[in-house]
Amino acid sequence: MAARPLLLACGLALALASSAAAEEMRAPSPRAIIYPGEIITEDRLVEAPLAPPSYGGPVALAPEDVLGMVATRTLLPGRSIPISALSPPRLVRAGAAVKMIYIDGPLTIMASGSALQDGVVGQIVKVRNDDSGVTVSGRVSGDGSVVVSGG
Repeated sequence: MAARPLLLACGLALALASSAAAEEMRAPSPRAIIYPGEIITEDRLVEAPLAPPSYGGPVALAPEDVLGMVATRTLLPGRSIPISALSPPRLVRAGAAVKMIYIDGPLTIMASGSALQDGVVGQIVKVRNDDSGVTVSGRVSGDGSVVVSGG
């Protein structure tokens, strides 16, 4: 019987210690409301006490986790930023003109095309060659061009 009160006391001490540690943790939070589609910049963030989202998913713990990302849902001031509410910025937009690049060893061919899909860096998108009308797939590169591969 004496072991049970000791276990309860130890559990209570651990719970208090972990809640105190949680209060000390800080995470980036919006300075003002950030709406879907807006890019998150340093001037739009403040450091606030860690406040897990109501659904319990993972949150951004450092500004580097969110800077340059795009909000996919409304982010509220004073609340931690859920990782699932972020996406990389789209460098290629459907309908926009893109530079298509084909590289095969020393051979490099560039052409203009129209994106048929939105895309982020590293994503495969479909692009229509403006001159030939042929639709090809390629990987979005960091400069917004699409690198197509040989077929």
